[in-house]
Amino acid sequence: MTRPTDVTATLAEFVSRTQWDNLPPKAQHEAKRSILNFIATALAGCREDAVEIALQSLSSFTRAGQATVIGRNERVDALSAAFLNAASGNVFDFDDTHLRTVIHPTAPIAPALFALAEMRRSSGRDLLLAFALGVEVECRVGNAISPEHYGRGWHITSTCGCLGAAVAAGKLLGLDAQRLVWAIGAAATQTGGLVECLGTPSKSLSVGNAARNGLWSALLAERGYRGPPTPLEGRQGYLNALAPSAIDWSALTQGLGESWQLMQNTYKPYPAGIVVHPVIDAALMLSQEHAIAPVSIQQIIVRGHPLLAARTDRPHVTTGREAQVSVQHSVAAALLFDEAGLAQYTDACVRAPSVMALRAKVQLEQDETIAVEAASVRIITEDGAEFERTVSAARGSLAQPLSDRDIEDKLRTLARGWDAAHDVQPIVDALWDLDRSDDAASLLGLTVPRHT
Repeated sequence: MTRPTDVTATLAEFVSRTQWDNLPPKAQHEAKRSILNFIATALAGCREDAVEIALQSLSSFTRAGQATVIGRNERVDALSAAFLNAASGNVFDFDDTHLRTVIHPTAPIAPALFALAEMRRSSGRDLLLAFALGVEVECRVGNAISPEHYGRGWHITSTCGCLGAAVAAGKLLGLDAQRLVWAIGAAATQTGGLVECLGTPSKSLSVGNAARNGLWSALLAERGYRGPPTPLEGRQGYLNALAPSAIDWSALTQGLGESWQLMQNTYKPYPAGIVVHPVIDAALMLSQEHAIAPVSIQQIIVRGHPLLAARTDRPHVTTGREAQVSVQHSVAAALLFDEAGLAQYTDACVRAPSVMALRAKVQLEQDETIAVEAASVRIITEDGAEFERTVSAARGSLAQPLSDRDIEDKLRTLARGWDAAHDVQPIVDALWDLDRSDDAASLLGLTVPRHT
């Protein structure tokens, strides 16, 4: 397909005219699931060092009282709240995943919308619609430039997330199609984020900036801050600059309004890179089925798609953040502790002698015939016994999705992790009723423990 000249305008027109009733009921519900999952991961991450340091740094510049920082008593300006809440939601790599692109759709978009809703009262229905439309644009752009974009080193959650946040905030502001084009242009020139930063606090900078810059782009456009007419498809625009040799132009607009990218969203049961999840599943199954003593293990052979090795072949990790994208650590920790939660991705766990010893026994094999969402784990013990488990689709995938109750339980577990007294049931109730609320931002107030 030749390069079109009307992609940005087509997307902007679609966003401006789409109403709540145009969104299928299943997509309406998926929007709630995505936001509930995001609040769970943001509550887990709101006191992580990367967020603490960012908050301290921003505190000299923020105007207190405007917007909520999830899970905390501090209130900051709306742009800083968007940044901090996005960083909190993504810092543990425990948030949702759009599998085709490995975009984490919600972290850049929901914080921008909630910050805006605290500035200007918005209904829950309007916020949910804006969220769904932001995800639609974010992931369609991701579809068009995957996998080359990520392979070139761009952190796709941040680069596409900024566009999604701008579109979503623009919709909630009621921008017309022309101003939405300007918002997309402002966001397109403010995107950034490097895959090289994964496993370090620097990853949170680009995710936070995606939310902040997307919100700011929409606010600028509202005031008439103009941009180019073709910021996405222009000869020197976003798409040609960030994935110049392999753009799927049809992915941007084909089936627009008929299929929804939200329906391709998935939710993680483990705080690790998504390609590691079938490996973790297989390791946990082997541990539970055979009660293998870790000290008896001679070798662990993991077979998976080459993407598994490309993303997670990191045998010599030294921090919890690095371990989240290490298949060697994930297998070792799952077998040793019979679980794979936040506790298995701490610095202390990574440096534990028993973990280090078992991690050294993991051998990774690449097999192009294995699907990306599948993996096989084989354990060979000192006495020559062999145990093997193959997982065709991980728990939490589209084939084996987490239920609503699973996501609720994830929220409860993560909230208890740092504040056992925090009652999160009001959050759950308010979220499922969000489309009937006339004040969407009131949900965020429930994330702050009353006794703190």
